[in-house]
This record gives sequence, C-alpha cells and structure tokens, in this order.
Amino acid sequence: QCEEAAYEERWYPAGKWACVTKGEPMYEQSISMSFMKLMRYICKENSVGCYLGMTVPVLNEIHLTKEGTELEREVVTAYYLPGEFQQNPPVPTDPEIHITERAPLWVITRVFYGMTTEETILREISLFWELLGSTDTVLRETYIVAAYENPSIPQRRNEIWFICRA
Repeated sequence: QCEEAAYEERWYPAGKWACVTKGEPMYEQSISMSFMKLMRYICKENSVGCYLGMTVPVLNEIHLTKEGTELEREVVTAYYLPGEFQQNPPVPTDPEIHITERAPLWVITRVFYGMTTEETILREISLFWELLGSTDTVLRETYIVAAYENPSIPQRRNEIWFICRA
C-alpha cells in the first residue's frame, strides 16, 4: 500500500503573475475579494478583452505576526499568467491588480484538504513545523497557501508552502 509523501521539495521558475493585495478583517474575505477581481481580469477585463485561461495553483502569500500566533491582515493573491502572455501580459482594467515578475522559488510543500481559514492555515503551519523539526533553511514569517481547486469545493486540495532561503 502506497502512502502519500509527508512533504516534497519543488522549484518554480521566475514568471509574471497578476496580484491583488487585500487586508480585510478575515483571511477568507481577503482571498475571496481578491480572487473575484482576478477572475474578472482572467475572463475579460483586460487590455486584450478576452479570456486568458485559468492556471493553477492560485497562490495566497501570508505573513505571521511577530508572535507567530496569527496572520497579518494583508494577503497577496496571485494568478500565474499562461505561457502565451508571459512576455506581454494583458493590462488589467482594475487598478488594484498588478502584474509582478516573481523570482524563482524553491519551496517545501505539504498537501492538506478542505477550506482555508486562518485557523486551518495556522494549524497546517504548526503541523508542518512539527514534521520538519528545527531548521533554518526556510523562512519563518512568510508562507504561501496554494489552492488547486474551486473554493466552493468542500474538500478541495490545497498546499502549504514553506519558502526556502536563497
């Protein structure tokens, strides 16, 4: 019987992403509002006026407070632009959407299922630290929650990404 790996390491190349930053009272509000803005950009509200195509995962970059017990309010939600738009990204009509060139990323990642709330994310970060043990190879204040499926799916697949130091 095969068991799923506890975690894996991955490298992502540099690329252009459409990003929205929100700081709503609840994490779920921030990602929901940001994702809706990105969906409008993907579907038609862009300088080429057409559907760009969906890519996964959608990333939510989060930061922990100094105490490490809760999330900072600001969340960056990011959508990777499909290959044909990497060189010349369509301009968003929404001024809250920014096209950003992100550096290559080396992450240690672990899968989890279900809704992503501040509570579930903090629990997943804590469980992942227990699994990894003491290490200085990853950042302790910045994490990424990667969503692979529609937020309306109750048991959707997500990952928590620990970002490796350069």
